Amino acid sequence: MAVFTQAPESQFAYVVVVARRARQLMIGGRPMVDNPRSRKTSRIAEEELLKGLLEYEMIEVPEENADKDGKRRK
Repeated sequence: MAVFTQAPESQFAYVVVVARRARQLMIGGRPMVDNPRSRKTSRIAEEELLKGLLEYEMIEVPEENADKDGKRRK
């Protein structure tokens, strides 16, 4: 597992990281930016991620059901 501070390349991972941080802000977490551009929690979370203030881990899952050619078995 590696800890990252820059925005993930995968759009799915990007949305997941922002959504989790937005939930933290909704339940009372303090923004890490001094003057957020928006009052919306999702926009604040996105701003924090783009500025490199959030840390997250990416876990690589090994592909168990892959054939030699990289195709999945059914």
